Order: sequence, then C-alpha cells, then structure tokens
Amino acid sequence: MAENPKISPLGDRGILIEFDEEVSENLLQKLLFYKKIIQNSKAKLKLEVTNTYNSLLISYVFTIEDIYSEVSRLKQLVSGANITKFNNYKIFSIPVCYDPEFGLDLEHISREKNLSLEPIIELHTAPEYLIYFIGFLPGFLYLGGLDEKLKISRKNTPRKSVEKGAIGIGENQTGIYPKSSPGGWQIIGRSPVELFDKNKKIPSPFSAGDRIRFFSVSKEEFYEIEKQVGAGTYTLKVEDHEG
Repeated sequence: MAENPKISPLGDRGILIEFDEEVSENLLQKLLFYKKIIQNSKAKLKLEVTNTYNSLLISYVFTIEDIYSEVSRLKQLVSGANITKFNNYKIFSIPVCYDPEFGLDLEHISREKNLSLEPIIELHTAPEYLIYFIGFLPGFLYLGGLDEKLKISRKNTPRKSVEKGAIGIGENQTGIYPKSSPGGWQIIGRSPVELFDKNKKIPSPFSAGDRIRFFSVSKEEFYEIEKQVGAGTYTLKVEDHEG
C-alpha cells in the first residue's frame, strides 16, 4: 500500500484523502488515526470528517479561500504523523430474529449455499463484526467479518422497500437497515432495536472501529424486545474494550 495518500480538492468546500483500494482493519486504523489528528488540528473550524473503506472526506461549512494551501497543510500533517493503533472500542450485542417471516431471502441463500437454516444462523452469529463506516443511510452500518460461506451477490433487482431493522448480506458484507428504504441486499433476518434516532442528542451510539455481535432470538422474544424499545426500557448490551 502506498506510504502517503493522495490528497486533492473536492469542490471549494471539500478535500478528499484517498488511499490504495483496500478493505482491511489495518487501513481502517490508519483512517481513524488521521481522522482524529485532523479533527484535533482543526478543532476551531467547523468541519466534518467522514471515512469510507479507503478514504477520508473533509467537508468545510465555508468556502476555502486558498484550497491548495489547505491541501499542502494537510499533506504536512499526514506525512508527519506517527500512527498509533486504536485498541479502545465498544462491542455491541444486537438481537436478530432469523424466522423466515423476517429473513425474506433465507430460502434463496439456503439454495445458493446448500445450507439449512441452522448453519446459516450459526455462521452469521459467530463473528465479531468490525464497523468500517456508516452510510448510505444515516445509521447504516457497513460491517466486515462475514464468513466466506455466506458471501452472496446482491439482488439483481433491488426491493422498493426494505423494513427497518432488516439484516442484509451483500457480497462479503453484512449490514442493518436503520429505517425502511429501497435496498438490494439479501435479507437474512430482522432486529427490533433502534439504530438511529435523529431526535436524540447522539443519534447513533456506533462509531467506525466498534464491533458488533449478533445473537439469535425467537419471534416471541423479537416482539417483546420491540415493545421494550417502544417503551424506552430496552438497553443494548455494550462492552468496553480497552487495549
């Protein structure tokens, strides 16, 4: 992988930092490190730094007067940084009901992978998934760590509407739909928890670098948790990892 990333203007209010095309925890650690030092160095400015698998987008709320000088300053900041690994993160336990009523594509996955329901559930709940970034919808978690045995192509024709809480698989990723929306991922189950609430001070508790564990619940447990979520009495299980 290239030692120094490519840094270039993106319009007059943005700067894009691009690394080689790669999806790995090692690169994510670099992205999160650079994201932190940029935020700290620009603490007095109003800007937002968001990451994807291999890039950082710095979005300013104002027009950058001398964008090439700003690019130059960022290059110096990045090249002079001594990267340290982030060993502190949160592990969230997310309940999922894999009943065929919610797992709309379980039958398709079962045929394609020659697996019955129980092994599919076991394979999907076994990993500790890494949150790479959050998008395309607010609160949509892009998770790495899916077992290769469950890797499957997205749907040829996306659904016009996927239910809030649906758990999908697309290629070698799994993710959770935080709200009802169109979607082309293969739906394996559904979670009753609230992933994103725009009315809260912190709309989403998740951050890139955190981990997710899924655990299987019955339909009865799903509806009970759903009631608790609606009443505001359900609390996600969260573990703090400090390395």
